[in-house]
Amino acid sequence: MSSTPPGSSRRGRDRLRLVTPPPASVRGGRRRRDDDADHGQVNDWDYDDPGRPRGRPGQRADRARGAQEHPRARRGDPGGSDTTRNGTARGGTAQGRGRARTARGYEGRYQDRDDLDDYDYDYDDVDGAVAQGRRVYRPGGASRGSGAGRGRAARGGGRAGGGRRPPRPPVRRNYRLGSPRRRLRVTIVFMCVLLGVLALRLTQLQGFSASTYAAQAEAERLRTIVLPAVRGAITDRSGHTLAQHVELRAVYANPTNVKDIGATARKLAPVLDDSIAELTRRLTDPTRHIKFVYLARRLTPDIAKKVSALQLRGIGITEERGRTYPAGPLAANVVGFMRYGDGDVLEGGGGLELKYDKVLRGTDGKRRLEANPEGIEIPSGQSRQLDPVPGSALRLTLDRDIQWNAQQAIADAVRSSEADGGTVVVMDPRTGDILAMADAPQFDPNNITPRDQSALGNRSTRDAYEPGSVNKVITMAAALDRGLITSETPLTIPPSIVRGGVRIEDSEKHGVEHLTTAGVLARSSNIGTVEVSERVGRPAMEQALRAFGLGAKTGLHFPGEGTGLLPTAKDWSGSQAATISYGQGMSATALQMASVYATVANGGVRVTPRLVDAVTGPDGTVQVTPHLPGQRVISAQTASTLSRMLEAVATNEGTAPLAEIPGYRVAGKTGTASRPDPVHGGYQGYVSSFIGFAPADDPKVVVEVVLDDPKKGYFGGQVAAPVFQGVMSFALTTLGVPQPTTKPSPLLLDLDK
Repeated sequence: MSSTPPGSSRRGRDRLRLVTPPPASVRGGRRRRDDDADHGQVNDWDYDDPGRPRGRPGQRADRARGAQEHPRARRGDPGGSDTTRNGTARGGTAQGRGRARTARGYEGRYQDRDDLDDYDYDYDDVDGAVAQGRRVYRPGGASRGSGAGRGRAARGGGRAGGGRRPPRPPVRRNYRLGSPRRRLRVTIVFMCVLLGVLALRLTQLQGFSASTYAAQAEAERLRTIVLPAVRGAITDRSGHTLAQHVELRAVYANPTNVKDIGATARKLAPVLDDSIAELTRRLTDPTRHIKFVYLARRLTPDIAKKVSALQLRGIGITEERGRTYPAGPLAANVVGFMRYGDGDVLEGGGGLELKYDKVLRGTDGKRRLEANPEGIEIPSGQSRQLDPVPGSALRLTLDRDIQWNAQQAIADAVRSSEADGGTVVVMDPRTGDILAMADAPQFDPNNITPRDQSALGNRSTRDAYEPGSVNKVITMAAALDRGLITSETPLTIPPSIVRGGVRIEDSEKHGVEHLTTAGVLARSSNIGTVEVSERVGRPAMEQALRAFGLGAKTGLHFPGEGTGLLPTAKDWSGSQAATISYGQGMSATALQMASVYATVANGGVRVTPRLVDAVTGPDGTVQVTPHLPGQRVISAQTASTLSRMLEAVATNEGTAPLAEIPGYRVAGKTGTASRPDPVHGGYQGYVSSFIGFAPADDPKVVVEVVLDDPKKGYFGGQVAAPVFQGVMSFALTTLGVPQPTTKPSPLLLDLDK
């Protein structure tokens, strides 16, 4: 390899050329490292590369010496010298050029380093380049001259030609591979931890929680269908059905399985008698999580068959409890109604349906079967069934015909008198059996509407009112039983009296009258009754009121039964002590007042009202409701005397001639009480009533009629007595009570005549 004289045609190609180094061997190849960055000095080390061709033996020593001179030349005079630029540096000796070529081809004694260059440089014709004053870049040091001249020139003149050093080529860092033992240890530890976690989880699943997950899996596969029990029927005393169980169906949907909501709604609308828009709304589930929704309920089996014939995807039919009332509003206030409670279960909502709900309901059955995710039973799957137990039936003391007549009579009276409402109670005074409890307005339990809310319930047991003059019978009974008066005890009745600062008058104005106690009761004198009560005294008066059952529940145990209001005697004011004697300043329910007159009719023995006659179990066993022993309130003689005094009321000499029943002896009492105003306070309007029994000589029936705030007439003998007459006449005929053969003994009423 020879140098090229200046000006040769190879001048352009004699510039520094970048060539790719040969691949390094396992122990390294030709590499360079900048170890003296502070002085800008680059040291080169050559080391053997088996893949690189080796130079001639003679050149290795020269190149080695040339490589050793290079650092010293870099440490020469930075300014350079003329000799370097013009003499030896340009031409040099053959020996120096040979040494340069030898150094360029040298491949030994480079040690292995971590930071190595990726490139090698060809120094062909370096002498010519140096001779022309161009800087020739050599890796690891400054430009090299030939022989000793080059070294001196480098020390004396610095960079030859003042040329700018080319940019350093990019450096690729090669890292020595770490020991595999550390990675192996980390991998083993990680795998052990992972296997430990998996083992713990497996132990939990297969050991501790195995039964829990097994139960969950079984629950996903098994379905439990409730088989509703037949609800017991409710009948009247003769076995006529008032309420009964009925087979009904409900149509439901699984919105997640309904593919075409619009088409499904259009097919179901005419069958279910519902609008397409409403069915579409129920079938639409934005969340796509709802799997059950009712589309229609209380359907007959015929409608259910029509829905099944459509074979709609996602639409199903299920059985449900049903309750029907064949007679509609008949005794609805007593029998009650049904409603859907917790868990969408049909349960009693009022009346006897509520009171005896557990007895009537029975015990539901269950059927467990295997089903697919869509809820369809798997034919080959296992299934178990527990049959339901029907509920017990109730037989009431009500008489269907008497109940129907009473409802019609009170409804007509409320309508004709424009009253807010009314009630009728019909009892058997000997047993306490209730033959009828009628209210107006009425409601149909088969179809309860929002406007029926005020009619729900039983007025006879719920609503308390100030009874008025019908309460005078207790005052007279207390005085008679204590021997303070007789039926003919004379009393002077002034036009008015003042008690506790309150003026008390009779319903009709009059002058001074002279009446017997029988006349006071027959003409319903408030003043005369106050005079009798003052003979009895406050404590005895309170005792008599409570003995007849006022201020406490009757023992019927009807839902929502009230107690009325009866203050203790020590709390009575002067005026209240007087007004309580004729039924103002205290309150009672219609059933309580009917029980008072039943006590008198039963010879002074009070019996507990009775509404349920017997309970018939699902096996046919009949359990009769026992009659509780009666409690004597007044003597039989007092009761007989009082009955005779009450007979005078239902005559032309009394206040209720309209209560007379041809052929029967009737005993009773009218009541016209001021009606409390719960909104504004004080009194506004009236409560009109009549309570009586017949036949008076051997009572078989007690009838009470109450009208709440009638607008067309308000006296009890005017608006309530006619209703009593109609209901009592029908009851006596229905029960087959014969007409009495005896006649009442005459009583002296007015001493002025």
